[in-house]
Amino acid sequence: MTSGTPSARAAARHGWVQAVAVVLAGLAAMGTVAALGLWAAGAADLPGGAFPQVVAATVVTSVGGAVDVSGTAGELAGTDADLTVIPLSVTLVGALVIAGGFLRPLRHRAVAGAAELGGWAARIAVLWLPALLGLALGARRTFVIDLGEDVLGDIGDFLGIRPEVGFTADVPLTLLFGLLWLAGVLLLALLVARGAPLPGGLLRFQASVRPAAYAMVVLLLASVAVALAVGLVVAATRGHPAETFAVILLGLPNLAWLGLTVGMGATWHGRVEGPFGLPVPHLLDQVLRTPDVSALHLGSLAEYDGTAWWLPVIDAVLLLGAAFVMAARSPAGVPAWRHAVRMAVALTLTVLMICLVGRVSAHYGLSVLGIGDLGGGLAGELFLRPQLWSALGAAVLWGLVTGFAGALAAGPVRRRGETTGAGRGGA
Repeated sequence: MTSGTPSARAAARHGWVQAVAVVLAGLAAMGTVAALGLWAAGAADLPGGAFPQVVAATVVTSVGGAVDVSGTAGELAGTDADLTVIPLSVTLVGALVIAGGFLRPLRHRAVAGAAELGGWAARIAVLWLPALLGLALGARRTFVIDLGEDVLGDIGDFLGIRPEVGFTADVPLTLLFGLLWLAGVLLLALLVARGAPLPGGLLRFQASVRPAAYAMVVLLLASVAVALAVGLVVAATRGHPAETFAVILLGLPNLAWLGLTVGMGATWHGRVEGPFGLPVPHLLDQVLRTPDVSALHLGSLAEYDGTAWWLPVIDAVLLLGAAFVMAARSPAGVPAWRHAVRMAVALTLTVLMICLVGRVSAHYGLSVLGIGDLGGGLAGELFLRPQLWSALGAAVLWGLVTGFAGALAAGPVRRRGETTGAGRGGA
């Protein structure tokens, strides 16, 4: 059945069943990945049957929602806790499923009105909001921290101290950022998919925007695929497969895109202290677990493992491939220098996105009678943030060089269905 039939047109106008399917499929995929990753990380053993609440909190944070971490330890003690991290494996799976469901009723269409596209997106959003609300209300839990059986435990028993730490989703912020996340996913889906229709007024932009957007998605997915292959090899040969699969199912894009920027020459600053570090590869833990703030770049990684020098080589292959794809999907007649500029702009925006979503911050501390971090082994800190100027500067340089080279390589390979006139209209 084609989209031109009356039943297909009716489905496009009254697609509530399809919208329900899109939202449920997205949430099911995200919940499954989050649950498997947390199970591999050992969260299934949390006391009080807290596993579902932790899964809900993970899905909330994966769409940009806010989860507040708080603690209490009675009148004579205090706690301080915070957590900011986006589990991008969950995010990526949800984005792919929802984008695919959004585009499915629109396939094989050349043009669609803004009202139709807006109505289809609005139906998904109307159903997405109550689903987010349910997740946010379910993402709350409090845990009692065991002080152990040493002197600290004796002090706690004597003073009646029962330190607790818990998390609660910030409902308004979760709804706001979750809706913005959905809008970004749907907009990117329209920009990337060559077969997706656009309103007539925007058709003149598709020749310049769509190839670059598609190339960046290919780049991000290819880097995740490379990281997945490495992760599977590590799981099979290095031991600790559960920990490796926890990283894969929760934070594989976090690490893949971090490696992508580091291989391009970016610098990140971070530190890991105490037992509360997130599951990360041993090499990354070595670089960051220092008394002071560490600089994470190619040189610091290579000091511990010389194979880090392969990162720029892998980046060069991936970026050249993305530039070739961008040029190959562009109309004929676009000069190589323009491809280079478009690649630089697209790559800079992509790296900016990575820097924004790849930040990590986690801290927990306990103080008794004003003495900070009395918990010793209970206190912990983890943070990772980019040096923005180095990351964006490297993206501009790599984008210009690989964009020009990719355009030259794609010159003899001209596209089906593209014309020189279309290229001049969209340039």
